Amino acid sequence: MTTEDQQDQQDQQGQRTAPEPGAAIRGTARGSAPAPLSILDLATVGVGHTPSEALAATTELARRAEGWGFHRFWVAEHHGMPGVASSNPAVLLAHLGANTSTIRLGSGGVMLPNHAPLTIAEQFGLLEALHPGRIDLGLGRAPGTDQATARALRRGLGGEGADDFPQQLAELTHFLDGDFPDGHPYARLTAVPRSEDRPPVWLLGSSGFSAQLAGRLGLPFAFAHHFSAANTLPALDLYRSSFRPSAVLSEPYALIGVTAVAAGDEAEARRLARSAALGMLRLRRGTPGPIPTPQEAEEYPYSPVEADFVDHWFENVVLGSPGEVADGLEALRKRTGVDELMVTSHIHGHEARLRSYGLIAEAYGLTTGG
Repeated sequence: MTTEDQQDQQDQQGQRTAPEPGAAIRGTARGSAPAPLSILDLATVGVGHTPSEALAATTELARRAEGWGFHRFWVAEHHGMPGVASSNPAVLLAHLGANTSTIRLGSGGVMLPNHAPLTIAEQFGLLEALHPGRIDLGLGRAPGTDQATARALRRGLGGEGADDFPQQLAELTHFLDGDFPDGHPYARLTAVPRSEDRPPVWLLGSSGFSAQLAGRLGLPFAFAHHFSAANTLPALDLYRSSFRPSAVLSEPYALIGVTAVAAGDEAEARRLARSAALGMLRLRRGTPGPIPTPQEAEEYPYSPVEADFVDHWFENVVLGSPGEVADGLEALRKRTGVDELMVTSHIHGHEARLRSYGLIAEAYGLTTGG
């Protein structure tokens, strides 16, 4: 009797085996890759390009990523940033799902304090209904913007903010599962549509708060190594030491986001990455804009303080030839002990980004063909 026959017989007898906890979360390494590799994208808008062009480029990147063998493709919520077109992950994910067929799609993340939990439950329930078994719901507790914009986004949500995140998360989870206790004010409410196999919830973080919360709740954890590298190991240690098995996961599962740029050689990769560095410098300075060109980044008159910022930023970027990037990613994976890597690149130019991701996929050993 084949495995399929056995499963059919179990189904007919009403004895369908429940999936192993974490089956919908754990990634599978492709080809000869040592671990699953994924992409975080922000629909980067570069100087000389429009948001429409950036979104078309993200759509093409998602299709290529699927063919190259990347495991997930996540997009992030940001507001008030001219260099980022992914302000509404749910809308963008619906579009990406219609243009792909197998790659997992998710939010990296939705900033929960900006939204009513019922709204997120409905949005991601709809995404799961549209693209069954392919949706991840990654949640963050930061605003993803400045405080004035955060206040505008949260109008009508009362005083809820990052400090209320655990309560908001619990409410969202009840809406997703349809299991508010009797007597709860929302017990009669239903998030529609809601499927039995609802999207897995991930907690995202750049410090220890979400790491510890994810561990206590038995949820998968994604850490923003690409902009908080000093906290990576402490946060991962806290996640693992706090972890309690749950119906979601029987053991910890963590990934980290890492900026990576591959090109023909280290000099060219560094030249491309410098545009992202200047973009980050301007963001931290409070003057965000479209991602500058490599030429603009080379000619920019850096002050000593700005030059130090850029040098420090480069310390946490994996860049170079394809082989150097693959080796750097694997060294980072082994050093942190994470289960999965999620690469991100906000360099200028769609073709340069495509080429970088394609080179990384091949060098890291993913199945290619996209």
